[in-house]
Amino acid sequence: MSAKTMKAATRGDYGPTESVGVTDVATPEVDDDGLLVRVRAASVNPYDWHIVTGMPYIARIASGLRRPKSALLGADFAGTVEAVGARVTEFRSGDEVFGVGAGAFAECISVRADGAVAAKPANLTFEEAAAVPLAGITALQGLRDKGRLQPGQRVLINGASGGVGTFAVQIARALGAEVTAVCSSRNIQQASALGAAPVIDYTREDFTRSAERFEVLLDIGGNRSWSACKRVLVERGVLVPVGGPKTNRFVGVLGRRLVGRLASVGQSRSSVLFLAHMNKDDLNALRELLEAGSVTPVIERRFPLDEVPEALGYVGAGHARGKVVITV
Repeated sequence: MSAKTMKAATRGDYGPTESVGVTDVATPEVDDDGLLVRVRAASVNPYDWHIVTGMPYIARIASGLRRPKSALLGADFAGTVEAVGARVTEFRSGDEVFGVGAGAFAECISVRADGAVAAKPANLTFEEAAAVPLAGITALQGLRDKGRLQPGQRVLINGASGGVGTFAVQIARALGAEVTAVCSSRNIQQASALGAAPVIDYTREDFTRSAERFEVLLDIGGNRSWSACKRVLVERGVLVPVGGPKTNRFVGVLGRRLVGRLASVGQSRSSVLFLAHMNKDDLNALRELLEAGSVTPVIERRFPLDEVPEALGYVGAGHARGKVVITV
């Protein structure tokens, strides 16, 4: 890589993951309040698939209605600080960091120092650290902030095998909750090893017919209606919807979430609206859990930078059993 160019995954328009290419682009500048980070690893989230394909259409409100505002892709990263802006005091050149920014599928990324970036957990590799930010913060905020999960409470995690799910099981345990996981047959052993007990195999049992009742249902699978989900909630129990199937090309899972929220108004059980907010404080909260060994990233597959299209396609298919990482 020269001083002024770098390799990065780019696209010119919305389309299939195969339309993404890895090309030479200008290395980003660092402003007075920013950092230039040499990316050592990044990770792929369903969010990235939506940004590439422009589906559902509502996602284009932020990324560009007719064409993408930016050709760059990727959000989660971990790497080493190469340069700091004149007003930055928290970081120095050579610091190892992780976080969320725009354009992480590249050799370098420019981020604001006061944004979602923090010191990398000392006991994690760059690949492990890159697997954390978006999925980890989503799980943390969904359980702690929206679900208001307390020690001794019972939480049901529907979809416990993907990126958010594997973090959610461990974070719920770290918060002192009793965790029941829902996943497919092939992922039962993994969910159990992460601390879930019991684990429900959705191919054999309908979790909404369980005799157990839960204070919180973190619904990552998003494949059951509010009327079905509320059956397993205690009085004042909370459904926190996180994900769901790609069934509506216009509003995606938002339609189902709005229906659930409206249907629960005035009831003793509630369905909340939830969109994770990336921030430094929660990255640091996760770093403490990671360094304490309470949470460990689950990495399923690794791809080199020039195979970003394949990695995006794999995650977009919806069957990842953990995090998918890009090595740079």
